[in-house]
Amino acid sequence: MDTIYFTNEPPKDFGQLLSLYESLGWNSLKLSSDDLKQMCNQSWYAIYAFKDQKLVGMGRIISDGVITGIICGLCVLPSYQSKGIGKEMLNRMIDHCEQNRVIPQLLCTESLEPYYESFGFRKFTVGMTRNIIR
Repeated sequence: MDTIYFTNEPPKDFGQLLSLYESLGWNSLKLSSDDLKQMCNQSWYAIYAFKDQKLVGMGRIISDGVITGIICGLCVLPSYQSKGIGKEMLNRMIDHCEQNRVIPQLLCTESLEPYYESFGFRKFTVGMTRNIIR
């Protein structure tokens, strides 16, 4: 994982985050780089991973800062996956929650349950969503 730099400072160009989302097939809502900038800036906590000046990963937490912190958007560019980058970002997000006495929670696909269980998460409820017209 050498030469990967982790920071809470957002990228200067959110077009990099848009490219990251699109590389993972995560932009079904057709978000713009400005939308992603607002999303990150309004999050309670965000972490970014860079190799040189290139954004290779990010994750964020939505929270009121008192009870729960919802970990979301944890992602790593496909060519940088399985190198410990996501693990490092997730550990930093968990640490931030614990330091602030906030309970970290997340939603994930069933295929990712074993990954998150390895960090101490456990299944506890059913998540639900409601589609809206955008």
